[in-house]
Amino acid sequence: MKDTFPILLTGANGQVGYELNRLAAARGCALKGLTRQQLDIGDGEAVEQIVSRLQPSLVINGAAYTAVDKAEQEVDAAMRANRQGPANLAATCQAHRIPLIHLSTDYVFDGNKSGAYHEEDPVAPTGVYGRSKWEGEEEVRARLRQHLIIRVSWVFGPHGNNFVKTMLRLAAERDELRVVADQHGCPTYATHIAETLLTLADRIREGIDVAWGTYHFCGMPETTWHGFAETIIREGLAMGLLDHVIPVHPITTSDYPTPAQRPQNSVLDCRRIIKTFDMKLPSWQEGLTTMLGAVTK
Repeated sequence: MKDTFPILLTGANGQVGYELNRLAAARGCALKGLTRQQLDIGDGEAVEQIVSRLQPSLVINGAAYTAVDKAEQEVDAAMRANRQGPANLAATCQAHRIPLIHLSTDYVFDGNKSGAYHEEDPVAPTGVYGRSKWEGEEEVRARLRQHLIIRVSWVFGPHGNNFVKTMLRLAAERDELRVVADQHGCPTYATHIAETLLTLADRIREGIDVAWGTYHFCGMPETTWHGFAETIIREGLAMGLLDHVIPVHPITTSDYPTPAQRPQNSVLDCRRIIKTFDMKLPSWQEGLTTMLGAVTK
């Protein structure tokens, strides 16, 4: 067995991709990360050329179009990245007999279920983003048996744009915040996702029998955007990132209309990944503390 495991990562400049690149480098893992500028996965010929040249043993797809509201107008761009891109990767991986780990989202569900979503629950995306991600999942399933689809939710981290950074910025600019309190979900720290992906990569490298398929992974416990915001502000004050207390008022989804409909319930049931891979779900509060600690350094 080789001492290193060559992994090809797409979307290396995204929230998860950035952390995956960083962790792999720290652990001496041979990972080649490519940004959108270096590889457009919507270009099938470019995907084939890169895979043929690098000959990785595993591909991790972190590339995606994630502008949920803009996707309602930029349908072609969303479909190119989120449907055609995974199709190209899966087809190329099949041709080269390479496993693929593909990141997906809670937005494949409409959010109307009472209780956490299981992997086998019927999907019903309400917008272009969710539909493009679901169709990307289906392309992977149809083209490649050796795949892991990992659905994540409410991702945040030190790199890129996310809810945590937005709340801190607005809290520094305003006297009060109004945040939606009737949408439920599970924030997930990007570094925790990256660690999980590397753990899965290790299992594949070691030749451990992998139960291919679809899995949910998210932080715990369940909260709302309002509850998440209150925690961000409280932690921001405690760590000196904010200099005064600011009230966070709860509002409803109807009080804050957006071009794309958000699921009111994004809670994911993660028991399958826990049982199959002997994993523990991370605490998003711990992830938030770690992220804010890095910001203060």
